[in-house]
Amino acid sequence: MEQPWTPRPKPEQAEWLERRIEFAEYAQTRHFLERLNDLCEAEQRFPDISFGRTYVNLTLRAEADGGVVGPSEHDFATAIDRLLAPDPST
Repeated sequence: MEQPWTPRPKPEQAEWLERRIEFAEYAQTRHFLERLNDLCEAEQRFPDISFGRTYVNLTLRAEADGGVVGPSEHDFATAIDRLLAPDPST
């Protein structure tokens, strides 16, 4: 089951969004991470990432002044979500 992006407000710190994505097998995890790398390089935005054989944890920290999650973070989260759609070329 897909987990949505969860906002994490922190007193006196920047807010962030986080999400855990699970995969059936390592090959799917690796494929997602490769596509995520391409997106991050293109956007020059780099989330915090931790992963294992069949999961990826992502954290998007607020970049705007004041440390509040805004449209920029939500747009980037949406772009990451699109990477999970089936690849029409396969």
